[in-house]
Amino acid sequence: NPVRGWSKNFSSSSRLKLPITLVRQRAPSPFVHPSAFRARMRTVAALLVASATAASAFTAPRLARAPRAVRPAVARQPAVIMAAEKKKKVVVLGGDGFCGWPTTLHLSDAGHEVIMVDNLSRRNIDIELGCSSLTPIESPEVRCKAWKEVSGKDVRFVNIDVAQEYHVMLKFLEDEKPDVVIHFGEQRAAPYSMRNDKAKRYTIDNNLSGTHNLLCAIVESGLDIHMVHLGTMGVYGYGTSGGEIPEGYIDVILPGGRPSKILHPAYPGSIYHATKVLDATLFQFYNKNDGLRITDLHQGIVWGTNTPQTVQDERLINRFDYDGDYGTVLNRFLMQSALGIPLTVYGTGGQTRALIHITDTAKCIELAIENPPEVGAPVEILNQVAETRRVRDIAQMVASKTGTPLSYVNNPRNEASENELDVSNEKFRNLGLDPITLDERLFDEVTSICEKYKDRCVLDKVMPTSYWNKKRTEDIETKGAV
Repeated sequence: NPVRGWSKNFSSSSRLKLPITLVRQRAPSPFVHPSAFRARMRTVAALLVASATAASAFTAPRLARAPRAVRPAVARQPAVIMAAEKKKKVVVLGGDGFCGWPTTLHLSDAGHEVIMVDNLSRRNIDIELGCSSLTPIESPEVRCKAWKEVSGKDVRFVNIDVAQEYHVMLKFLEDEKPDVVIHFGEQRAAPYSMRNDKAKRYTIDNNLSGTHNLLCAIVESGLDIHMVHLGTMGVYGYGTSGGEIPEGYIDVILPGGRPSKILHPAYPGSIYHATKVLDATLFQFYNKNDGLRITDLHQGIVWGTNTPQTVQDERLINRFDYDGDYGTVLNRFLMQSALGIPLTVYGTGGQTRALIHITDTAKCIELAIENPPEVGAPVEILNQVAETRRVRDIAQMVASKTGTPLSYVNNPRNEASENELDVSNEKFRNLGLDPITLDERLFDEVTSICEKYKDRCVLDKVMPTSYWNKKRTEDIETKGAV
């Protein structure tokens, strides 16, 4: 029965006597608008009722059931129909982080039951770098308590190291039985991943072990959990596609003229980006082998700080990174302008990058969990971006507003000095996303944060200190940073 759960409304004999067969009715695409989906389901329901009525005058012979292939995994519950109408139990891995915390509050505010899981590794890296968030972020316990006071809604915090505590994570999934797990729980900074051999090894060990442990635990639990992963546009590389970057897959002609659909070729630019590429390979395997339902979101560079939820109480404020390793480009520029520091543009500033506001990050996650892939569908891949801009153009926008001069510094990265970037984000647009785009008026929110907390800035952490390879290190040591 394609309308899962409705078969209980008909007796066994009624189902055997149906004069028509609907078993070939395909479940709808996860990207059909909910209203259209509901209309389609009403039509199917009417056909079923009409068929059951007609069954009294018709008796169909019992047909032998065709054998089914046996899945190697434990049998799972079917996917939830009309997912957008059902509030879900959501686990947010990395829920204490820059993207995870606003997403946690956004989903809770939307009525979902949310549990944030984090091992607080990002806070430990603050200690390692000697540079904490520009904004004074509270502990997870204080954050959750403040949200309860402000909204009346509960968010629970659980401290689990997914990369190291597999059996703890498995038991947690078996006990909580979430509908969705959102996977933010990875070391997220490309510069930090290139900082030294320790950081490179940590990024590989943490990111890949965490992702694989999660996938393995979902299979072992036997639960039908929709996994939503925050990836990066960097898996595609920059300027290597020769045209618009599609959403994950490309159509190709193999030798012998055979058409096929394959993953877009990977071209990672750092150890961090390489872990996201390897994540994608694991997703393909577990989707094919165990039938896991997975959505992989290739996100652009995030800007902004607060969201409609985080501004409701000072204790809910999001973290703001400005240093050379974790500070994203636009946030770093706005912080530098607030302090009167020249805007540090790497190389020529000709690098074109995809951007998205932190509020839209949370909205995209919500759209993804409300529109899961159907059972048996391939990994769903969406490009989570609002627009693309050239770095020097962004710097000039900030400079024109603030009067802060630009400082072109030798690029610590091993990348092309100039590139084009054309990205498709059609799927999120079709789901109704109207993204926030760069506007000088929107800079005011970030600038006010920078002005308010600028006394917390450690000035010598602003310049980059993580170089991509020994040649870049030698060049900068010989020629100087500027």
